[in-house]
Amino acid sequence: MRHPAFCLALAVFAWTAAAGAPLPHLTRRHLGRDVVIQGYPCARGYAWFYDSGSLNRCFASRSTSFGEAQIPRGSVIQLWPDGATQFAMLAHRATVAGYYVSGGSFLGPAEGAITSFYRSGKLHTAYLVHNQTIQGVPCRGSQWGLFTDSINGGNYIVLYPDGRLRACKLTRDFGGQRAGHRLTLPDANR
Repeated sequence: MRHPAFCLALAVFAWTAAAGAPLPHLTRRHLGRDVVIQGYPCARGYAWFYDSGSLNRCFASRSTSFGEAQIPRGSVIQLWPDGATQFAMLAHRATVAGYYVSGGSFLGPAEGAITSFYRSGKLHTAYLVHNQTIQGVPCRGSQWGLFTDSINGGNYIVLYPDGRLRACKLTRDFGGQRAGHRLTLPDANR
């Protein structure tokens, strides 16, 4: 099994590279005990920090608020340099913003599907555990999250900043699109 830090670094690299942003320089520090950093309960072990000294990521030592979500103990949380929420790798399945989303995997408790957040703390993307109708749209879920989805397969939900559904893969024909296709809804606020 790969070391959790390697898997997390790979996820961060892929996330940042896909966005076209330069990779930040991070410093890894060993925490000798559980400690609260920038309001987040970080577990004993390793935490990563930006050059400015602000927290980049750590494992949550207890269940905690992360944006508008409640993140389970053992989850990896990641912040932007200004302290805004970026994403979490949940230790296990959990309800986030009213959706039952994937967490953990066969790789380990906090390795697997990424649940991302807007800088405001509102939910942005997540892998549903089960099929779920969201705002009238039949969206696909999967107990294995990204591991049952091909690259760019779209087996995840995307929400607009106000919480409205933006996109998901359909479980049945809907709105003129066939089951299994990815539906993207227009932004009604534009």
